[in-house]
Amino acid sequence: MTMFKWFGSSKDSSEAKPTLNWQELTEIEQLDQVETDSQEKPVVLFKHSTRCGISRMALNQFERSFSPEKNYGLFYLNLIAHRDISNLVASRFQVYHESPQVLVIHQGKTIYHASHGQIMGDHIAELVNQLV
Repeated sequence: MTMFKWFGSSKDSSEAKPTLNWQELTEIEQLDQVETDSQEKPVVLFKHSTRCGISRMALNQFERSFSPEKNYGLFYLNLIAHRDISNLVASRFQVYHESPQVLVIHQGKTIYHASHGQIMGDHIAELVNQLV
C-alpha cells in the first residue's frame, strides 16, 4: 500500500468511493431534498475534499463508526467537484465552510456540525437515534 493510498490521493480521484449508502449531492436543486427530508428524519451531510488526506481519514473513520439504529438521510458532497453546492450549504444551513465537515440537519436547520478530528460517527449516530 502506498502512502498516498493510506492518506488519500493528492489528486482529485474518483476511485475512492464511500462505503455507506450515501446519496451524492451533484445538483444545487438536491438541497431542497435535503431540507424536505430533514422534516421527517434527521439528515447527515458529509462534505469531503477528495484532495485532502485528512478528509479521507475522517471519512474512513466516520464510515467505520457510524451505524445509527433509526431512519435517517445520508448525503455525501465532493466539494472539489461541487464547490458551488458547498458554498450554498454554508449559507443555507448557516455554517462556516470547513473540510472535512459533517452536518446534522433536522427540521430544516443545522442542529450539529463538526470538522476534522471532531467528526465522530458513533456520537453522530447517537444523536440521530435520539431525534427519531
